[in-house]
Amino acid sequence: MKNFKAGNYINQGTYKSFQPEMINRNWKLDDMELLALLGQADRQLGRLDMYSDYIPNIDLFIRLHVVKEATKSSKIEGTKTSIEDALLAKENVSLEKKDDWIEVQNYISALNSSIEKLKELPFSSRLIKTAHKILLTGVRGTHKSPGEFRSSQNWIGGASISDAIFVPPVFTSVNDYMGDMEKFAHSTNYFFPELLKIALIHYQFETVHPFLDGNGRVGRLMIILYLVEKGILKRPVLYLSDFFERNKTLYYNNLMNVREKNDVTQWYKFFLVGVIETAKNSISTFDAILKLRNELELKIQRLGSRSKNALIIINHLFQEPVTDALSIRKWIGLSLPSVYKMIYELEGLGVITEITGGKRGKLYMFADYLNLFYDTH
Repeated sequence: MKNFKAGNYINQGTYKSFQPEMINRNWKLDDMELLALLGQADRQLGRLDMYSDYIPNIDLFIRLHVVKEATKSSKIEGTKTSIEDALLAKENVSLEKKDDWIEVQNYISALNSSIEKLKELPFSSRLIKTAHKILLTGVRGTHKSPGEFRSSQNWIGGASISDAIFVPPVFTSVNDYMGDMEKFAHSTNYFFPELLKIALIHYQFETVHPFLDGNGRVGRLMIILYLVEKGILKRPVLYLSDFFERNKTLYYNNLMNVREKNDVTQWYKFFLVGVIETAKNSISTFDAILKLRNELELKIQRLGSRSKNALIIINHLFQEPVTDALSIRKWIGLSLPSVYKMIYELEGLGVITEITGGKRGKLYMFADYLNLFYDTH
């Protein structure tokens, strides 16, 4: 976009902070390659949205996408929790992994709660603050004003502000910038494609860095909230954190190039490629899930009269792919000896695998299902 100017660096004595331009204005698109990518991204999102209409128990599958998103988004910030770790009950998480586990659980709660709140609240600062508060509850950022915009200067990279990679705008301007972003999100005065709108909002949010901590995770969470609120997706089935995490250097470089070189077009292209790739991968994952489900339904027919209980267990495993005997007992309402017999049968069929190796407190994993979420196609 030829008329784009990112902003200016302001000398603050020992450092320079970046003061971005407001974004709620009329923008002109003049790049044919960008418009072609936009068309592709719209088509793939349409396919994904239509696909989600025809998948039975879509909420079941969304849950694992949310868990994957939480682990990937947190991984960008240095949190090391795998998908199977995230699915463990708190009492089964080792002490050294507990803080990371809580951060991922908070992300899951923040996303689920925000999607629910969209029924009564628009995409807004209020919604974002509420998500941020959940995100930082009881974790390392708990003393950094959860749910409140910052009232002091922050910075990105470097041991101190004087050697920082990037210093966001002064805190006194944060509310103005967030208000401007909100107006831009809902503006009817200027037409601008919704996918490019959220791409620009995401860039601006990361540049303003309105919170003392958790900005990256909230900024990525905002993307899915925007797409759902605008009706581009009926259900939250597109998560870009995996794409951003796999292309982390490009992600940060493209954001910095907007600030340093006013090159917002390259950021748009990167974002749209992420949407296209992620939508295609999500459709492939849904296909693979349906195929796996059909294969399992055929496989458990070998169990004869026990196949009914086996199907109940499998339906629950799609929601809780890491489980134990007591949980399975609740699902099928049988005695523990009968439950262990079912577990033995399902292990024999390769449906579940014991993962602890101990004699007590055994945990079983639905590995074929989880592996679909590790496959980046």
